[in-house]
Parts: sequence; structure tokens; C-alpha cells
Amino acid sequence: MREIVFDTETTGLDPKTGDRMVEIGCVEMVGRIETGNTYHAYYNPQRDMPAAAEAVHGLSSAFLATKPLFSEIAQELLEFIGDAPLVAHNAGFDFGFLNSELVMIDREPISMDRMVDTVAIARKRHPGAKLSLDALCTRYGIDRSHRVKHGALLDAELLAQVYVELKGGRQIGLELAADPVAGSIKSGGVPGGYAEEPATPAKPHREPRPHRASAEEIARHKEFVAGIENAIWAS
Repeated sequence: MREIVFDTETTGLDPKTGDRMVEIGCVEMVGRIETGNTYHAYYNPQRDMPAAAEAVHGLSSAFLATKPLFSEIAQELLEFIGDAPLVAHNAGFDFGFLNSELVMIDREPISMDRMVDTVAIARKRHPGAKLSLDALCTRYGIDRSHRVKHGALLDAELLAQVYVELKGGRQIGLELAADPVAGSIKSGGVPGGYAEEPATPAKPHREPRPHRASAEEIARHKEFVAGIENAIWAS
């Protein structure tokens, strides 16, 4: 299954009060394995960057002023994510900003049915524990030493590793081997039929090994015991 792990950076906490999305990073996974395909973009929010937000992600108004508007490159993003489920940490926040941007340019918002929230998954798996991305990276031994500030693509890459761990770790994909007889097909037979012979060759017959001492071994043992002074085995 194809999934997209993504993260956003914004000017604040609420798109309903005028905050805008200024960065998005997406990581493609197939079968919960990263494919190496990513999408990353910065957007000009057409408004100032509050100091508190800039302190989190380091994106200044001057830097973003040279970036395209969301409306100018939105189609690139939509083509990348396609119809895949979208995985995010505290996903309601990221979905809220992404859909707000889409609605502003008269595009269809993304269905919340596609939302996969790793905070909700982590809360069920580790009740009472810290659920921040940093805390989960620490729990699972994921290196985040290069994460000085928040960055959408970097955080999406870290979250992809956390998501794999939350869903079963590196054992994903391991399955017990199928029954070799039940799963084999008759050669030249009816499709779906099962083999009449074992799927694996019969093991060669081996005679059982003797477990009783021979008469010679018994005699030697008696001779050995006789040479021991006050041997308890002689009674």
C-alpha cells in the first residue's frame, strides 16, 4: 500500500485566524518502506512571520517572500500525494492547514478519511508516555541529532521511521511460511488443485541408534568398579 508521510510548517496555530502554511514535506512509502521519493516546497504566505513561529522553524518573512504562492504550485503537491492515505503527527493540525490552503484556491479539500494520526497510534501503544516526535525518536532509538530546528521534510523523514516502529517495527512483512503441501499445485492438473505428493522430498530412513550397553561394555564397567575402594556402585 502506498502512503504519504507529511509535515507542515506554518505562521501560527490556527488557519481560521489567518495563519498560513509556509512549508510542506512529503515522504512516499510503499508497504511501509521508504521509496526515496519525496516532495518539498516553501510557500509565500503573503503576510508577516511572527517571531514565535520563526523561532521554531527558522523561516523568515524575507526568505519566504521569494517563494511561490501555494496556488501556483498546488497541482504538483496534489499529483504527488495522489489518493494515498496521509500520515502526520497530530494530523488534525496539518490537515487543517493543508485543506485551508486548498479551499482558498477553490480546490477540493482532502477527505479526513485519508488521515492517519501517529499521535493517536502512539497514545494507544504507549499510554501515559510523552508523545512528541522527539520523545518517540528517543524511545525507538532514531537519530535526530541533525534536527536543530523544525523542518517539514526532515520531520516527515523522522516521522516515517517512527511510523514504521509504531506499526510493528522492522518485522513488518515477516510471515510464517505457507504449508508446502497445501500450497503446492498439481503439475499439469486443474488450477487450484493441490499436490498429491509431498512438496518436499522424503527424508532418508535411518536405523535407530542403540541405547543399551553391550555385554563387553558391562564387563568393563564391572572391572572398573571393582578397582575402586568401598565403591557404592558395587553393592
